[in-house]
Order: sequence, then C-alpha cells, then structure tokens
Amino acid sequence: MEKIGLLAGVGRLPVECARAAKAMGYEVYAVGLIPGVEPELKECVADYTDISVAHLQAIIDYLKSKGVTKVTMLGKVTKELLYSGQHAAPDMRMLGLMFSLPDRKDDTLMLAFVRELAKDGLEAFDQTALIRSLMPKPGVLTKRQPTEQELQDMEFGMRMAREIGRLDVGQTVVVKQQAVMALEAIEGTDACIRRGGELARGGAVVAKTAKPNQDLRFDVPAVGLKTMEIMVEVGAKALVIEAGRTLLVEQDKVIALAEAHDIAIAAME
Repeated sequence: MEKIGLLAGVGRLPVECARAAKAMGYEVYAVGLIPGVEPELKECVADYTDISVAHLQAIIDYLKSKGVTKVTMLGKVTKELLYSGQHAAPDMRMLGLMFSLPDRKDDTLMLAFVRELAKDGLEAFDQTALIRSLMPKPGVLTKRQPTEQELQDMEFGMRMAREIGRLDVGQTVVVKQQAVMALEAIEGTDACIRRGGELARGGAVVAKTAKPNQDLRFDVPAVGLKTMEIMVEVGAKALVIEAGRTLLVEQDKVIALAEAHDIAIAAME
C-alpha cells in the first residue's frame, strides 16, 4: 500500500482528502500543523500527530520515520500567525528558511517550504489530485439564478480577484454594483467577506478565483460552509468561484444554506 503524508490545517479539506485517499487504497500519515484541526481527521488516517508548523525539522523527521515520500498540504494555516505571536518558537531549520526569503508573500513562503521538504526526499504533490470531484464545472449551482446585475458583478469580481491573485495578495474580492467593497489580504477570506459585506450593507457579491499562475501544490482556493455562513450574516446575495480551479467543500450543505437564504452560487471560467 502506497503511503502519503498529509500536512493539515484548519477546515474540512484535510478530512475530505484523507477519506478520498483511504478509499483509493493509500495509507495516510497526517500532521496537524496548528490548533483547531478537525478531530475527525484522526479517524481517517493510519497515524496522526500534532507538530507545530514552526517545527519544520520535526515534521520532516516524522514523515520520513513513516516511510513517506509524497506529501500534500490542505487546510488553512494563515500567514497571520507570523505576526500574531500565536505560533511556537521556530526551530533552526524554519529560522533558516525564514531568513532566506526575499519577501513574505504567500508563494514565496510556500515555495521555500516545498523546497525544504524536497531536500529530504519529500515531494509535495497537487492538492487537488485526490479531490477533483470538489471542483465544480461551469454553471449555476443553485436553483436561484443570478440577476443581471449579479452576473455583471460576478464577471467584474472575477477580473478583480484574478488581478490581486496575479500580485500574490489574495484570492477573494467583495463587490457591489461593479465597485470593490473589499480585497483579501493577510486577514483571509472570511474577514474579507465580513468587511466587504458590512460596507455593502446588503447585496454584495463574493468572487473567489485561483491565481493566474496557481501552483496546485499549495493554496488552491477553497470555499466551504463557514464562508457561506458569513455571507448569510452580512446579507450577501451571490457567490462566484472559478470553475475547475476552486474547491467547494461540503457542497450539498453549502448549496442548501445558500438556497435557504436566497443566495445564488455560480462557477465561471
């Protein structure tokens, strides 16, 4: 049985990946990188351990001790941890990585992390390889169709989201009547939606896309139930995601919640 490593952050994606991998016959060894990893993950894997994302050498040592050579990374591990003081003190290997960086953009950080894994024979693979079924094809996913204004906002929002993605700033934009209410930066998707939705005072459209040069080994955009709950909270009316390049987690629950609150969801190319 082939072994794979799963570096897990917060959210449902690590669980979905572990379940899919197990169904395909893989033996999964998971590392919880931060507090808040779904407890259910432990039930879906051959072995589980908690190691702070700051302890890079310990992560590598654990995976190698299990005979793992291929690794995937899923779940939220926010860059905000670097500035909040909430993470453990970094080990020497992580310190070396951090001091070698020309900047702290998302891709810069993640590419350096992937290179460190590769030095020890750990190959990071496509995050979507085991969960491509979670990436919707083009079309409207809800019974409620977007209005003409919402469609215009969706197309506008997609263009804006791709631009901030090109700059490696974020992947989410909140718009209303073709005006930008909020752009995602270090605060993350949920805080961006809350801020933009409050500024829009109802009727906001949320757009989430992959970066034009998206590296599928990390930071593939994802939307889940928490996202939709915040949209409901702020009175947003539509969500658009990039078809075939954005993960929609717990699809049935997300769509049901959207339907219950008259929110349209579409996937666009």
